[in-house]
Amino acid sequence: MNQRKKSLQLRHVDAGSCNACEQELTALLSKDLDIQHYGIDVVASPRHADALVVTGPVTDTMQPALKKVWDAVPKPRQLIAVGDCAAGCGVFQNAYASHGGVESALKKPDLTIRGCPPDPAKILDMLREMMQN
Repeated sequence: MNQRKKSLQLRHVDAGSCNACEQELTALLSKDLDIQHYGIDVVASPRHADALVVTGPVTDTMQPALKKVWDAVPKPRQLIAVGDCAAGCGVFQNAYASHGGVESALKKPDLTIRGCPPDPAKILDMLREMMQN
């Protein structure tokens, strides 16, 4: 029996982005989209998270911190790449300090939300779909 998750607690890490994806994630908390209405929330501690949301191309300075946060998220856990940079195909992929997205730094994401930046409604729809599976 496939049981639907009742909530999804997200921990976000900006791994070196230009902040466009962060602005779209912030829009999810607005009264128009209101992710909390759907049981989705952003938590301050990785120990309280069900999933790690990563934005940015994963820079040299952020790679060790990203690994520490990922290790702190309790299992079972999911990895979500938001934006083209985190997906490994953004404009900063060939930068000298870039590692080419979250897959090269941790593992293949369980969910990849493409866009530069992705539309907040698309992010919400994909998160809700992930909760259904």
